[in-house]
Order: sequence, then structure tokens, then C-alpha cells
Amino acid sequence: MGTHQNVVVLSGTVTNEPALRELKGGVVLQFDLTTALEDGASASVPVAWHDPTVAQTTSLGLGNEVVIVGTVRRRFFRSGGQTQSRTEVIVASLVPARRKKSATSLLAATAAAIAP
Repeated sequence: MGTHQNVVVLSGTVTNEPALRELKGGVVLQFDLTTALEDGASASVPVAWHDPTVAQTTSLGLGNEVVIVGTVRRRFFRSGGQTQSRTEVIVASLVPARRKKSATSLLAATAAAIAP
């Protein structure tokens, strides 16, 4: 059996104002990204970016188009006395879509890293 990898690539629009939260393990920036589906519909994807730099967070806002490479994670937490879960994309790299060369380089590096 081959090596299994958890890699996701998303291209879409930030559809809510990114919110910075302080957690026990550090800071996380959370936002939703809307992507287009093949049938013309759209999908909203929850995104979490752990410990982004100040410069990175200032360039990310509502309506920005971005390209993200990351992993899918389901986390569990207690809320209201019950165990809840959330599935989200954890950002490894994020590039504004307007930076075409950087986005293309990120995609090429990702494809090379996961090639069999």
C-alpha cells in the first residue's frame, strides 16, 4: 500500500471577516472560504490558520480571493456541556490569488510534493 497524504488545495473568496482567537496553544485566524463547484453551485469551507504573522493577517479580508494549501482536520471540543465537532481546513500556505506567480509556484510545489 502506498503512502497516504492529507493535502487539500482550495481557491476561493473569503466570505466572512476573519476572526483572530487566542487559544491555549496559540493564536488562530478563522474564516470561511467559498469555492465554486463543477455544477455551478458553491461550497463554504471553514478555514483555520494557526499562528499567522501580523503581515499575513492584514492582507486577508472579506472578499479577498486566495489560494490555500493545507490539510483537512476534524476536531472535537466541549460546548454547552456536550461534545461537538468541526471539520475544517488547516492552512499550511496561503497566497492571494492576484499574485499569480506565487500561486502558480505554490501549486507546482504542492503537486511535486504529492507526486507518486
